[in-house]
Amino acid sequence: MEPEEQSHWHRADAAHVWHPFDWADDADLPLIERAEGAMLHASDGRSYIDAISSWWVNLHGHRHPVIAAAIAEQARRLEHVIFSGFTHRPGIELAQQLLDASGMTGGKVFYSDNGSTAVEVALKMTVQHSHINGKGRHRIIAFEGAYHGDTFGAMSVGERGTFSRPFEPLLFDVSFIPFPEEGKEEQCLAEMQRLCDEKTLCFIFEPLVQGSAGMRMCSPDVLSRLMRTAHACGALCVADEVMTGFGRTGTFLATQQCDVQPDLICLSKGITGGFMPLGATLCTAEIHAAFEQGTGNLERMFLHGHSYTGNPMACAAAKASLEITQCPETAADLVRINAAHRAFVNEWRTAPQDTRTRICGTILAIEYPAASGGGYADGLRQRMYRHHMSNGILLRPLGNVCYVLPPYCISNSQLESVYASIRGFM
Repeated sequence: MEPEEQSHWHRADAAHVWHPFDWADDADLPLIERAEGAMLHASDGRSYIDAISSWWVNLHGHRHPVIAAAIAEQARRLEHVIFSGFTHRPGIELAQQLLDASGMTGGKVFYSDNGSTAVEVALKMTVQHSHINGKGRHRIIAFEGAYHGDTFGAMSVGERGTFSRPFEPLLFDVSFIPFPEEGKEEQCLAEMQRLCDEKTLCFIFEPLVQGSAGMRMCSPDVLSRLMRTAHACGALCVADEVMTGFGRTGTFLATQQCDVQPDLICLSKGITGGFMPLGATLCTAEIHAAFEQGTGNLERMFLHGHSYTGNPMACAAAKASLEITQCPETAADLVRINAAHRAFVNEWRTAPQDTRTRICGTILAIEYPAASGGGYADGLRQRMYRHHMSNGILLRPLGNVCYVLPPYCISNSQLESVYASIRGFM
């Protein structure tokens, strides 16, 4: 693209577009013209390795031909239809496949639009389930540092701080327990035991990896013990697998590494391979049964819906992505990326001694000494971001934590370019 045309688009962007999680006066953002595989190609001729899967959504690489073909074929048949009072094949087939893959056979799938709405749906289901059964449960337990989305219910069960401070008076009460990272397991378990009683409604969590908090990680064993404690008092367990689902942690779902399974599962992000917005909330047959009783009673109907619920093209994309996720080649890629991360960490001899690394599946996190207090707003974030962008690598650090969460198609040479950029920082 010629410089004059690029300038035109940058001016138009600055004049008309409000970007998420960016300063309001950010200017001259890279104008991405096309993408393929793990690469983003900008209008100025520069290319970037998408090492964070475009905010964790792009599982198999950009412009994957199988998913693109599935969307095109579906568009020629049925682009959309109201999902209340009607149904369609892609929505039915995808629900069957998600329930089978998750091990929740016999349960139900409720579609929405994104990760936040998938969480909202799960929370509303737990509240109404308790109401229908006359239990009067209201206590919700969540992890400190949690991030479940930006709608009000999702914010309420997330970390209170910069993200939620303007809305604090409008958020409902939640009991937060320490995240059970290494060294805090027993403290977390004791607090969970203290809070769980006949008033406890549910325990909501990001399994194994707490994303926006800096890719903090915990063990399947301690998470199993926490779910077992919740179940013992009659509370429901809600697994927010929006980021961790579809192979990111090495198994299809992160909770499949636990010996206790959740009652509700929230899915989005990678569900369509990064092609279209879609959310899904899976629940057990036992939960749905409470809503089935008393047909004609509106109090037993789940009065929730979205205009684009169960969009056929999004469901077709998700079906195609799910088939790719479950093929042997993808399983091999998950192992390959994990091995590459481990080899890099083992060989990285120039790292500052107080830098900490952690790996879970295809996720690599590197925690640097904080520059200004640590956390999401740490001043190190912008330095790292600019450094990696100058090397043609899209990495979007979480404060003083740099993480790599690549599409499964990323090549070994592209991974080495990412690692080289990390070695070159500081």
